[in-house]
Parts: sequence; structure tokens; C-alpha cells
Amino acid sequence: MQAELQGEELLAALEAGIVRAAEPQGDGGWRVVPWVKQGILDLFRSSPVVPMGVFRDKAAFPLREFDEGSGVRLVPGGSAVRRGAHLGPGVVCMPPMYVNVGAHVGAGSMIDSHALVGSCAQVGCEVHLSAAAQLGGVLEPAGARPVIIEDRAFVGAGVLVLEGVRVGSRAVLAAGVALAANTVLYDLVNEREVRGSREEPLEIPPGAVVVPGTRPAAGGYARQIGLSQACALIVKYRTSSTDAATALEEALRS
Repeated sequence: MQAELQGEELLAALEAGIVRAAEPQGDGGWRVVPWVKQGILDLFRSSPVVPMGVFRDKAAFPLREFDEGSGVRLVPGGSAVRRGAHLGPGVVCMPPMYVNVGAHVGAGSMIDSHALVGSCAQVGCEVHLSAAAQLGGVLEPAGARPVIIEDRAFVGAGVLVLEGVRVGSRAVLAAGVALAANTVLYDLVNEREVRGSREEPLEIPPGAVVVPGTRPAAGGYARQIGLSQACALIVKYRTSSTDAATALEEALRS
């Protein structure tokens, strides 16, 4: 196990991808690493606010700069990556976007315009985060699972993934889907409900194609005036022969 690091050593290890706020396990699960988030929190508490050009922020967290050896493409136009965030080789950042401290973005991923990768969010390899996608940050409590987007997932425009939700590999989230820890997901393929909680946040199955939906709101008054509330639906599962764009187009047209 990696020894517990502090201060500059911790930030450097996070940027290099040596340590992470949550780590994938060989059995397909994930293990939260509380001391990493605790170390970031300690830096926030101990670091003073100082001028940074036209900005003022905690001294420990200036913006990252990338050299040729990083393999990261950071397009000009108002984007920012905070100290202590890892971006793998081949990551493309389209302006304006933001990656917060402790986040991990795997090789070959795309972060599109107005997308946010929140503190300690874990993004796999070859993931596409479309315009205005928002991955919530989770620093406290230190033992809470961060948002996890696994390899080759497709996150559509304006999608919200919050409160430690885990999106399985190759899953597709259509534009406008909103997922939180206790969101109820209706699997129309397998005729079941997929649920999470604050303690065990929602998990989107690998390869699931998820679109926004609605269901009748509970109660007599809601029925009387025809109210409904938003939900999320699994309408199909990707196969090895379909890519994300094809799977999403077929699901929305079916």
C-alpha cells in the first residue's frame, strides 16, 4: 500500500496518477482511499489565500501547466486544471472546462466545453464528457465514494452525475440525464429497478444506455392535475458491435 503522503508530495503523486482518491480493484469493484481526501482537506485548512494574478485562491492549489511530455491537449479559451488533478496522455480539453483537485482523468478521454470534473471524481480511459456535463465533487466525508465514470463511457450534453454515482464501463448517458446517489433507475430491458442510497450510491450497469424519462407523481393531487416527475430509463445495452453514438441514436429513435 502506498505510504500516506502529505502536502506537495501528495499533490505531485495525484498529478502523476500514483495515488487516487478511489482505486479500481481486480474484482471489478472500487476502494475509496480516505487518507488521500483527508490530505487534500488538510491542505485547504492550512493554506492561506493569496493573490494569483487577477485571481485569489488557496496558495497550495495554483493552476496546472502542461508541457509537451504530458501528452495533454489543453485548447486556449478559459479552461483550467487545478493543482493535484491527473490528466492522462491524450486527454483533450475543449474550452472552457474545469478539472478540480484530486480528480483523475484517464488516457484518451475528451472533456468538452463547459464540462466540470469535480474534486476527486474518477474518470476512466477513452471517456467522452460532452458539453456542459457535470461530475460532482466529493471531498467530505473523507470515506465517501467520489463520482466514478469507468472506461469508454459516453456522458451526453448537460448530464449531471452527483453524490458518488458509479457509471459502468461503456455505458451511455443521453443528454439531460440527472443521476444522484438515491436516483431510481428503471431497467426496461430486464424489467427491474436499480436503486442506490447515500451509503451505497447508485451504480449504472456496464453498457447500459440511459435516457431521461418521466413517471407519474405520487398522490391524489398529482394524479388529479396530471403531474409527473423526472426519472432515468435503461432502454437497451450496448453490444460489442455498437459504439456509443450508434447505441444512443438507436435508443432514442426506437
